[in-house]
Amino acid sequence: MKAKIFIDGQEGTTGLQIYDRLGGRDDIELLIIDPEKRKDVSERRRLINSADLVFLCLPDEAAIESAALVENSSTKVIDASTAHRTNPDWVYGFPELSKEQRGKIAKAQRVANPGCHATGIISSAYPLIHYGILPKDYPLTCVSLTGYSGGGKSMIHDYEVEKTPEMFAPRMYGLNLKHKHLPEIIHMTGLTRPPVFLPVVDDYYAGIAASISLHNEMLTGNPSAQDILEKLLEYYEGERYITVMPQLGEAMLESNWGAGTNDLEITVSGYEDLTVVTARFDNLGKGASGAAVQNMEIMLDLEEIK
Repeated sequence: MKAKIFIDGQEGTTGLQIYDRLGGRDDIELLIIDPEKRKDVSERRRLINSADLVFLCLPDEAAIESAALVENSSTKVIDASTAHRTNPDWVYGFPELSKEQRGKIAKAQRVANPGCHATGIISSAYPLIHYGILPKDYPLTCVSLTGYSGGGKSMIHDYEVEKTPEMFAPRMYGLNLKHKHLPEIIHMTGLTRPPVFLPVVDDYYAGIAASISLHNEMLTGNPSAQDILEKLLEYYEGERYITVMPQLGEAMLESNWGAGTNDLEITVSGYEDLTVVTARFDNLGKGASGAAVQNMEIMLDLEEIK
């Protein structure tokens, strides 16, 4: 019997992307709400409790309210919002974090999908912390350049319909250094010192280049960039969606790499004294809907379709 899937909040950017990724599959059945009833709580409750798995593609408060509509022990939930990412009752949906994490996702009833910027930073920092190379109290600096689709429908409209002169150039934001993805970065990596994290939005549709900057003398064992590269190659060996470039980066890295895929590519650059680790991926793919669909496949024991 095909698994029944319901997308609560299909009209948003992530919801539409998930719908597009699932639309052509023959191993699931999509439950579709009447557009006139998409805000009808009783109809949403009915569909949520009829589904084997529900995607919540809603603002934080609405996602919490929607999760509370589950009235049975069988419906699984994947929340694409920020609401549950540090909640101990929810499993963080980053299967490549470790074999244990993938196992937790497979058994989970509730999974919190990672944030896009967080995905890039965690994918680079977590393995180095795991190996003991990156101390948990390291003063980490991170910069993440993203396409404007990460801002949702309103920002897409601004860039494509009502574009103003300043939108032709990269724009820094989150300048209070309290970006909403920081709590999950700290929670999942175990960092004891909040990173200085600067996000930047630019005039292209999709793609992220998230970088962490390292002074090698402050790392355990004073490794070179090549040493760090080799440890990351070892950590992600055999992964389907995350790959590490086998040589140190020397050319330009475009930030729209991987658009339309669920792939993430890590590049290590630098030398003996300084290192930059950059993760590139589609903010709508591995950074949102692609990761959500991958988590669905793991939770329902379905084939992971690349």
